[in-house]
Amino acid sequence: MLGNLWDIFLYEPLVNLLAFLVYIIPGGDIGIAIILLTVLVKAALFPLSQRSILGQAKMALLAPELNKIKASGKSKEEQAKDTFELYKKHKANPFSGCLLMLIQIPIIFALYYVFLRGINFDSGILYSFMPVPEKVNMIFLGLVDVSQKSLALAILAGISQYFQAHFMPKPTPPTSGQGTFADSFSKSIHIQMKYFFPFLIAFFAYTLSGAIALYWIANNVFATLQQLYTNKRKHLMLANKYADEQK
Repeated sequence: MLGNLWDIFLYEPLVNLLAFLVYIIPGGDIGIAIILLTVLVKAALFPLSQRSILGQAKMALLAPELNKIKASGKSKEEQAKDTFELYKKHKANPFSGCLLMLIQIPIIFALYYVFLRGINFDSGILYSFMPVPEKVNMIFLGLVDVSQKSLALAILAGISQYFQAHFMPKPTPPTSGQGTFADSFSKSIHIQMKYFFPFLIAFFAYTLSGAIALYWIANNVFATLQQLYTNKRKHLMLANKYADEQK
């Protein structure tokens, strides 16, 4: 049952959109179609992911005040009350990012699954009104066969993953003391995302196919640009917060 819903609402629409892009792209370059499909899906998810990232940025701005509440020596109940008032004052929701991310995950996995499963437009999966691409060119820009393993694309996938992690919000250090377990865990995750995960992505991208690597590159470049845009918004939020405090 769940498998049918997955195919009907996620997998099949993405395959059909990919087929349409291949059909309209001169020469049927599947590599260009993969990039366009990834960008279109990321653009459709932009409002959700942007709210998630801005929510994380707002929480990062509140981190010093949250640390002050933890270090105040008040009871757990009083700290919880002060924390709630702080969130209410700044209209922050610590769970908004998680909820929005949960909505995006199935769509992102479905997009990944399209390329992982192999690009095949002859399996009867296309809609009746969808034109079948006359030519499917697997040689991206006449240089790389994305149906095969590609060391160059795998390396680029790892590099793009590094830059995406590099521009992600960094964990805010505690104002005093050694910090909590959550602080240490957050710092550890950030380090792994920045230094270990790129090698993992590069390995899987090379092991699977050039199409997977190209998907990761397009995905990471879009996410990095989005993060840079959000960082500017974060600095604006910080400047406004400082201006409010000076009034």
